[in-house]
Amino acid sequence: MERLTNKEEEVMQALWKLEKAFVKEILAELPGKQHYNTISTIVRNLEDKGYVSYNAFGKTHQYFPIVSKEDYTKRFMNLAMKRYFNNNYKNLVSFFAKEEKISAEELREILEIIENKK
Repeated sequence: MERLTNKEEEVMQALWKLEKAFVKEILAELPGKQHYNTISTIVRNLEDKGYVSYNAFGKTHQYFPIVSKEDYTKRFMNLAMKRYFNNNYKNLVSFFAKEEKISAEELREILEIIENKK
């Protein structure tokens, strides 16, 4: 699975939400002013990378994701874990604690999830 650019991820987020869409529908989901041809090119790149496929309706295409958001998230998180946290979840949690992005209450909830998983 090839890594996506920020713009490609943005388009994929819209497609995951819509489940299937024409370029004009994807365009409507994206923030700010976007150009139709730019989004159309990004969608075709996503097709080339194996993230989306389409159903043809004459000369127009309705696109749909063939990589789930969950699969992409797993891949992205595994890559981030290796690159930034030495594949160590303690380092990940410590990072967020130091940055004050996670509270003690949230950590207790995580511990409860882990302990009840048995």
